[in-house]
Amino acid sequence: MVTISKKLKDGTATYREANRYAIIVGELLAKSFKMNLSSEVLPNGKLYYNIAKKVVDPMMVNNFLLISEVSQEVQTVLNQSAGLGMRGLKPEINQDRIDGIVQRLALEESFDDIKWILGEPVINFSQSVVDDTIKTNAQFHYDAGLKPKIIRTANANCCDWCDEVAGVYDYKNVMDTGNDVYRRHRYCQCEVNYLPGDGRRQNAHSKTWT
Repeated sequence: MVTISKKLKDGTATYREANRYAIIVGELLAKSFKMNLSSEVLPNGKLYYNIAKKVVDPMMVNNFLLISEVSQEVQTVLNQSAGLGMRGLKPEINQDRIDGIVQRLALEESFDDIKWILGEPVINFSQSVVDDTIKTNAQFHYDAGLKPKIIRTANANCCDWCDEVAGVYDYKNVMDTGNDVYRRHRYCQCEVNYLPGDGRRQNAHSKTWT
């Protein structure tokens, strides 16, 4: 299997690879939480706020840094392929979402009752970093007078809502409709992709632009 680092070097990486990378990194972090946090090792079987803040917060931030770096490089490749001489932008970290997970962990008297939040929601957060990178760059290109497009592809057998929101959208319409194209429910692994705003589209197989 060709690694994303090789595709970045070859100039063939897309947000599909970035999304897959985010899922893998998120799964690894969720697995690490599962292996190292349990009621047996926590005082009174509870994940107190100060512990969650010191353990969970920095790991989530590190995940953001890893995924946003790769996503930025993917956007740079797409910019170059489209003849746009600019580096991709990184999104701002969604610290509110991390804080929400930390606070929710601390509210439960028993860690066993809330440990699920360190599973799939961590993967979902990781995927959202890729989506936020797309949103950040699309907004920048739109403000620069380009016409970016957002593409959402539904995973097979996901749900009716994802089937309905799948499609190709002009970025202006995405803003007008409340950004539904970026939204994810639990266990959603649908792909969000981005077309640079010069009106050309890249063939997924040949990597040529038309």
